[in-house]
Amino acid sequence: MKRILISRTDSLGDVMLTLPLTGYLKQQFPNSEIYFLGKNYTRPLIECSTYIDHFVSWDLLGSEDFDEQVAAIKAFNLDVVIHVFPNKEFAKVAYAAKIPMRIGTSHRPYHWLTCNKLVHFSRKNSTLHESQLNFQLLKPLIAEVAYNLDKMQQLSGFEINKDHHEVDLFIDKSKKNILLHSKSKGSAREWGLANFAQLISLLPSEKYNIILTGSEDEGKMYRSILVEPFQNVVDVSGKLSLIQLIALIAKADFLVACSTGPLHIASALGINTIGIYPPIKPMHPGRWAPIGYKSKVFVKEAECNKCSKGGECTCMTEIKASDVAEYINSCCN
Repeated sequence: MKRILISRTDSLGDVMLTLPLTGYLKQQFPNSEIYFLGKNYTRPLIECSTYIDHFVSWDLLGSEDFDEQVAAIKAFNLDVVIHVFPNKEFAKVAYAAKIPMRIGTSHRPYHWLTCNKLVHFSRKNSTLHESQLNFQLLKPLIAEVAYNLDKMQQLSGFEINKDHHEVDLFIDKSKKNILLHSKSKGSAREWGLANFAQLISLLPSEKYNIILTGSEDEGKMYRSILVEPFQNVVDVSGKLSLIQLIALIAKADFLVACSTGPLHIASALGINTIGIYPPIKPMHPGRWAPIGYKSKVFVKEAECNKCSKGGECTCMTEIKASDVAEYINSCCN
């Protein structure tokens, strides 16, 4: 049996695009145990993957002193650690714990000291999707790695195993339920609240139930534009835990968002997922598109770098709400 730990201690979307590794490893090593090191706030995502056997909390582990960290990792009796997201502190812990195979990218100098298997590839300049890039790190473990993008969704093993009835009050079973996740906490270029408002106005209330999702702070940003002018929207910003948001997404028919965690959650759950993207590298859909078979991406065909240093992305805001509405209507006909 191989005990394999995947280290990904960053955000929701990044974790979602790492989950396909777990299904692939289970295919290659059916008797393996998969451990996943992540932050507590991503735990509900990680525990939705049927291929992950154990969650390891970086918040808890990272709060202990170094010797305690090493002892905790040694207790798992791991055979392999894969540093998907480089974490200098944990790389030192894995080295001190003497995990037999420690895999990391060669682009991090500290990996030359802490890892005994280095993989040479560049994320920044690659034409591969983020989920495919993660598979590069399996090469020291598996001689020939196959990473077909069409199979990534099923390799995630992502499903919610409990029916959270508390979110049913937001769902209207007589209509198509559309989630609009308009903000990104600054993690991605955004389509703009004006476009989301126009989209709401184009979706007839007798046919669609519009649900607005986001944090409480995000709700404060959009309520005057997306809630107050409309009577046919349900605002759940700040009302849901992450696992409740996942449950709500699973019960919905559509989700519209930019490149955010909820977009990738919806895609993995197999609902109609609409992503709005900029054409600029490395944020373009070739790298970060949702991987579900019901996913649709809107991106302007342009060579544009005007927003490379931040700010509003004109190439995104010029994507017409009418085109998005037309696509939604076509899926319902």
